[in-house]
Amino acid sequence: MSVRIETIGSAILYQADALDVLPLLRERSFVGLITDPPYSSGGAFKGDRSAPTSSKYQSSENRGIYPEFQGDTRDQHSYLAWLTLWLSRARCLVVPGALGCVFTDWRQLPTTTDALQAAGWVWRGIVPWDKTERGRPQQGRYRAQAEYIVWGTDGARPLQGPTAPGVLRLPVPRQKHHIAGKPVALMEGLMIPMDTGPILDPFMGSGTVGLACQAQGRPYVGIEVDATYFEIACRRLQEGLNGASSGAAAG
Repeated sequence: MSVRIETIGSAILYQADALDVLPLLRERSFVGLITDPPYSSGGAFKGDRSAPTSSKYQSSENRGIYPEFQGDTRDQHSYLAWLTLWLSRARCLVVPGALGCVFTDWRQLPTTTDALQAAGWVWRGIVPWDKTERGRPQQGRYRAQAEYIVWGTDGARPLQGPTAPGVLRLPVPRQKHHIAGKPVALMEGLMIPMDTGPILDPFMGSGTVGLACQAQGRPYVGIEVDATYFEIACRRLQEGLNGASSGAAAG
């Protein structure tokens, strides 16, 4: 197993398969899980799911702008098994009562809620991400305007601390770094009810959760199997760190 590790400020980034890295991390050391795994969605049939990610998740005029990403071709059964496997390992890494947040789309929403529970998390609800009217229009149909965050806790969690919105309404960024890129502010919104401490992200992509942690002064551990996106995440976090350092020096 080859694992590349980069440390950028209080962030530790691993380039490797999440299932290889998660067993190496210290148990009960994270206050929360926020991650955006590949959905293995975009179609009802095997041929649809096996299509390039750019054709599944982008309109034709935007194809080729961003690199493709891996791990998006599982069928329903293998996707459930895979989700359950890494969610089980991730649950061992968070403190008791910690929050876990997993992104999904409408096709994989039932499978994701099943996997969260099969992995031992207590399923608590669903937070819709309303992408606003910037979401992809479909003539003669409803606009594809929402994705979903399935969330739960590792066991009981006391009713105390701040309350976060039950729906997060933020547009898709006009300038993205990933085919499935999401706003940094969306990740910060998910952190509102989480305790102070490090966040785990087994599917880092372009590092958006890491940037949200950086903005909040939280330690972060991100894992990404794809070398291209790993480099993008490293660059974004380094630029964010340099910007913060420059601002502190100027102040």
